[in-house]
Amino acid sequence: MTVARSPRALVPVLVFVGTVVAVISSLGAPLVPAIAETMGTSLPNAQWSLTVTLLVGAVATPVVGRLGDGPHRRTVVLAVLAVVTAGGVLAALPLGLGWLIAGRALQGVGLGLTPLAIATAREALTGQRSRSTIAALSITVVAGVGLGYPLAGLVAELGGVHAAFWAGAAVSAAALAASAAVLPPSAAAPRHPLDVVGALLLGAGLAGLLVALGQAETWGWTSPLLLATAGGSVVALGAWVVWEARTPHPLVDVRLARGRVAFSAHSAALLVGLSNYLLLTAVPVLAQAPASPGAGLGTSIVVAGLVLLPFSAASVVAGRLTARARPRLVLPVAALVQGCAFVLFAVLRTELWQLFLVMAVAGFGVGAAFAAFPALVVAAVPPSETGSAMSLNQVLRYVGFAVGSALTATVLAGATAGPGAAPSGSGYTTLAGIGAAVCALTAVVAGLAGRQRPNRSAPGLPGARVAGVPAR
Repeated sequence: MTVARSPRALVPVLVFVGTVVAVISSLGAPLVPAIAETMGTSLPNAQWSLTVTLLVGAVATPVVGRLGDGPHRRTVVLAVLAVVTAGGVLAALPLGLGWLIAGRALQGVGLGLTPLAIATAREALTGQRSRSTIAALSITVVAGVGLGYPLAGLVAELGGVHAAFWAGAAVSAAALAASAAVLPPSAAAPRHPLDVVGALLLGAGLAGLLVALGQAETWGWTSPLLLATAGGSVVALGAWVVWEARTPHPLVDVRLARGRVAFSAHSAALLVGLSNYLLLTAVPVLAQAPASPGAGLGTSIVVAGLVLLPFSAASVVAGRLTARARPRLVLPVAALVQGCAFVLFAVLRTELWQLFLVMAVAGFGVGAAFAAFPALVVAAVPPSETGSAMSLNQVLRYVGFAVGSALTATVLAGATAGPGAAPSGSGYTTLAGIGAAVCALTAVVAGLAGRQRPNRSAPGLPGARVAGVPAR
């Protein structure tokens, strides 16, 4: 039986898939304190329910994109959604923290679906419908996060932590069914071999780095085990860069970071991602921590999720307001605006409205920065390399997200007196200082991006397409 697949049905399904990806990726953030309480574990251990999703997403994004090139994109999308659904079920089952984290790792594979959704829109749709759908998919990445936080909090408040993950699994299953009904087959295209070595080196390097950050307080900052883990991760990441620069078909073409504009854009993506998740992970913990004793506000999970809603709303508004501005001017200003949010967080966090204000200001900065990245990247590379360069930029954002999540857990663990205690105010002040410093560094790095005309012929770089996005 042939299923009719019309563009009218395709557009809402693609947007639905993009929203599911955003919701699933952020599902753990407001639930971290509740997971720690339900599982009887520490906040740093519970934080892995978010960090592992971002870690897997950083590696899965280019892998899924590469697998989705050519005629098998529909199959890859359906397979990834099935993995995400299975991960939701595994996280929802009352099997313990280890299985919950494993389920969240499987859900992280879904972070690679957005490029494939964009690729499908570019190939199956035409004209204004194609452009508007791609724009909508870009917005859902931010808007879906804001939607996911309060919804996850509401479900968890009513039915517990596991109910929230059951809801996530149900939404993923709905996206799988809708995609199976309307996704069209993709056109034939040249396929390149999957860079397995690059994926393994990237995954090992990031995993080692995040484990070292997450266990620093437990192992000790100068312990041989920590130093060995951190050193091994640095060696693995260094080997990954060398491998990607030399292999004919790299998973992520790091050579596209050459040049002042490209280097500043990709470095800023990593730094903005890091500072972004310092707040996105710290604020829900602060909101839910006991008001007395401690520095928290004692709110419910629902309220903690709602506190993050202004972030997404401001991000969307900022992205639209700065869409036509010069990106090389927008990016440093955006970093300074985000830095102002950390300054506010350092001095204003004793009332609920103050957290709303902090997240709104942060949203303006992050939204403007994310809107500026594509134009900077496009300006720095020849047209044939645009997709690969955007893939590199997206991977670095996810790396920043994961590092920010792990770093937050470590800092707050250092400010916690003992098991069962809430982090003290000094932990949040330290995070505010780190975030402000990272934003200042981002502004400096972004300021290095001057005018640069892209090289229309880039010798030494093989022609490349975006992982999962066909060239036009």
